[in-house]
Amino acid sequence: MPTIFTKIINGEIPCYKIAEDDNFLAFLDVNPNAKGHTLCIPKIEINKIFDMDETHYLGLMQFSRKVAVALEKTISCKRIGMAVIGLEVPHAHVHLIPLNEMDEMRFQNKVSLSENEFIEIAKAVQENL
Repeated sequence: MPTIFTKIINGEIPCYKIAEDDNFLAFLDVNPNAKGHTLCIPKIEINKIFDMDETHYLGLMQFSRKVAVALEKTISCKRIGMAVIGLEVPHAHVHLIPLNEMDEMRFQNKVSLSENEFIEIAKAVQENL
């Protein structure tokens, strides 16, 4: 059965897209730890990030870096944190989280954003890519 991320890749579920190329997709997390929380995923469905072959893994890291640089230009923060956890969705993914304090990395305190805020953030980050 396809993961929720595969359904997003296939256009079956909408997302607030940040960036996309032939192999990877970045979109805003709809249950964000902080404003601008973004997920970077491979377009192939693979459960664990370290099961990716080395070339594809390095490609995901390069793609994630490009998105992180644009996020930091867009969202006021001290730095962009990165986490690879992967327990909630069995599809490899990288969390990029604009940080001003450590609690924003703990996946316990979530922020609420309106649809317009998501759209504005996605557009602003895209402009900084």
